[in-house]
Amino acid sequence: MTASNGLFALIVAVAAGFFASNVQRLVGYLRLGRLDDSRWDNVPRRLYNLATIGIFQRKIFRDGIAGPMHAAIFWGFCVLTVGTSEFIVRGIVPTFTLAHYLPQWAYRFYQNSQDLWGALVIGAVAFALWRRLTHRVKRLQGAETHANDPLLILSWIGLLMVTMFLAESFEMVAFPQHASPYYRPLSYALANVLSFVPQDWAAFFRSLNWWSHGLLVLGFLNYLPYSKHLHVVASLPNVYLSNTSGPGQAGVMKYMDLEAETEQFGAKDVEHLSWKSLLDGFACTECGRCTAVCPANTTGKLLSPRKIIVNVRERLEQRALELQTAGSGRETAEGRPLLDGFISEQELWACTTCRACVQECPVSIDQLSVILEMRRNLVLGESRFPEEVMPAFESMEQRGSPWAFDPGERGKWADGLDIPTMAELAERGETADILYFVGCMGSFDDRAKKTTVAFAKIMKAAGVNFAILGREEKCNGDPARRMGNEYLYQMLARENVDTLAKYHVRTIVTACPHCMHQLGNEYPQFGGHYDVIHHSTFIAHLLAQGRVPLREELHAAVSTFTYHDSCYLGRYNQIYDAPRETLKRALPVVHLVEMPRSGDRGLCCGAGGGRMWMEESEGKRINAERAEEALATGAQAVAVACPFCMTMMRDSISSRDESVPVYDIAEVVAERLG
Repeated sequence: MTASNGLFALIVAVAAGFFASNVQRLVGYLRLGRLDDSRWDNVPRRLYNLATIGIFQRKIFRDGIAGPMHAAIFWGFCVLTVGTSEFIVRGIVPTFTLAHYLPQWAYRFYQNSQDLWGALVIGAVAFALWRRLTHRVKRLQGAETHANDPLLILSWIGLLMVTMFLAESFEMVAFPQHASPYYRPLSYALANVLSFVPQDWAAFFRSLNWWSHGLLVLGFLNYLPYSKHLHVVASLPNVYLSNTSGPGQAGVMKYMDLEAETEQFGAKDVEHLSWKSLLDGFACTECGRCTAVCPANTTGKLLSPRKIIVNVRERLEQRALELQTAGSGRETAEGRPLLDGFISEQELWACTTCRACVQECPVSIDQLSVILEMRRNLVLGESRFPEEVMPAFESMEQRGSPWAFDPGERGKWADGLDIPTMAELAERGETADILYFVGCMGSFDDRAKKTTVAFAKIMKAAGVNFAILGREEKCNGDPARRMGNEYLYQMLARENVDTLAKYHVRTIVTACPHCMHQLGNEYPQFGGHYDVIHHSTFIAHLLAQGRVPLREELHAAVSTFTYHDSCYLGRYNQIYDAPRETLKRALPVVHLVEMPRSGDRGLCCGAGGGRMWMEESEGKRINAERAEEALATGAQAVAVACPFCMTMMRDSISSRDESVPVYDIAEVVAERLG
């Protein structure tokens, strides 16, 4: 080993030690969060997410311009890391080379890949710099925390690639006997361009670029922990440890043991969040994709999902320093907590819980869980919530519904339809194959009751053996849980589970996506395990089996429909095709036109997360934004598959164009019943 190799070995050791110290520091920060043992289950699904989202960058390609650019940089780094590892080892042990361990064809492939990906990274970095300097991309604005960091990092990456190519090319000029067009062909071509440089000068420039490249690599590694680009090393673990989001898992809120939570309900500061939520802060790229699709933000509300996660990281670093200072015996002034100090309740209550931010995040951050945990603290810990939701809370507690209707009126919609209740069947010693869980909107809202009746008629026409609960049914509790009132939610959930157990219910159909999500995905936390089917899926199956008797003559009142995706049906339960298939089977002559934001990119109607009972005091109304988008398609009618969406879309569309009706898909099918 030469003196140069020894010096490089010393620098590598110091850099590695400093990096290890930073890793230890960051892991210590994560330990401030609450335990979350749910991150180590379902290994196959987690590996799938790691491969598709983390390695193959599935979500990043949702942006057709920036996606390929970022993917090229990421994949380039993955490939070039192998070369960087060989570079560092050779800097310490000059005789080391992967050629001793790989077949010739594999080594040639590896060498060629270094040149190819190096060139792709340079191109991607150049495009990224040009885009940032010449275009004001809206979603990138407002990230003041690390305003100049992207330019620094991109320039740093560019220099890494340039010094790599120059070091390789000048080495070929200085030692032409080692040059070959079959190994690193781009570097070989550059060496031909630089062949006018004398060999001794080429050796000097090779050494200069070699050292520059090595120091840039080690410096980059140790700058990352202080940069927003910490996501370079945090994103893959974050994707693996993220919510598995498999069928029935997306958007499920964590169970809260109310008896154990004697001191702290929800989250007021970073110590009350899970360590995974804190890791989300490290993994955030501040790309703004979450904020760009947030219905609250895009209509002028204060909420920014990106800001929420950036604030978590800022407060975590501040809180860790406070604790470290206090532990050393020095006096320190404690900063304001995360809630109220960094994030206002106005931001939290603007959220519709639509999961668009979670869906869009390329590194699987769960912004929504932070918002909902802080809502729990506001309601349970501090009794702070919008004044207008108090009647809903009181009515759910006293009457089992967010509206002040008599529980005895729940089944009145079924008068004259010969639909039995589960209690009536039990008295006769009979049972039903399926329970129709109607929900509060479908039971009490005059417009939603038309959907309820339409679906019931379809099931009767198809010969489905079903029953309802009638007055025994209570609100599924979703509004209470999403608004932070876990006490009220658990009371309603347990009462419903007890009722369903009394009748040995196993299969449930419902026209409400919120009921579907609760009964099927969150009630298992209380021992309620059911096969819950949304009415769009159920009707689609009945139509496919030919069980629904439709009239032969087909006189469609409208020729074009547009369909509005419900967030709780789509992003929560991945049901996008069934409602559209139902419309196409019921009205094969009708053309279905899509809104620009549809499917998993659909825009929320504005009613979720308890927003149905709150006023929109700032910005544009979300349902107004969505209604304008629906009307812009030129469709003659709008279809929905959720009673909340029905109310929001009908109110806003009718105020703009009374000639465009809003139908539930069940009404469209029921209209054609023979």
